[in-house]
Amino acid sequence: QVQLVESGGGLVQTGGSLRLSCTASGRTFSGYSMGWFRQAPGKEREFVAGISWSGATDYANSRKGRFTISRDNAKYTIYLQINSLKPEDTAVYYCAARPGPVITRRASDFASWGQGTQVTVSS
Repeated sequence: QVQLVESGGGLVQTGGSLRLSCTASGRTFSGYSMGWFRQAPGKEREFVAGISWSGATDYANSRKGRFTISRDNAKYTIYLQINSLKPEDTAVYYCAARPGPVITRRASDFASWGQGTQVTVSS
C-alpha cells in the first residue's frame, strides 16, 4: 500500500478557490488510480473525482465544471482544483489510491486513504 497525505484545505469565502494536494509515499506510484472523496458532517463519504495512471478522469455528475483533478506522476502527487466554492462544499476531503488502471467511484475499491483535509466555505 501507499501512504497518502493531503494538504491545501482551509477556510474560504463563497466564490473562492482552493487547490488540494495529495502526495503518495511508501511504494511506487506507478500504475495506481487515484480518487478524491469528501464527507460532510452527518453524511456519507461521496465520490468527487478520479484519475487513472494515464490521466483519464471521471467526475461525479454534480462536480463537473467546478472541480478539476490532475496528477503529476513525477512528484507522486494528485491535485483537486475547486473553483466557485459554495457552503455545501464544506467537508473533509480525502484522497485514495488503488492499484490498477480502472477508475472507480466506489470507496470500497480503494485500498489506501489519506487522513483528510478540512475545507470550510463561509457564506
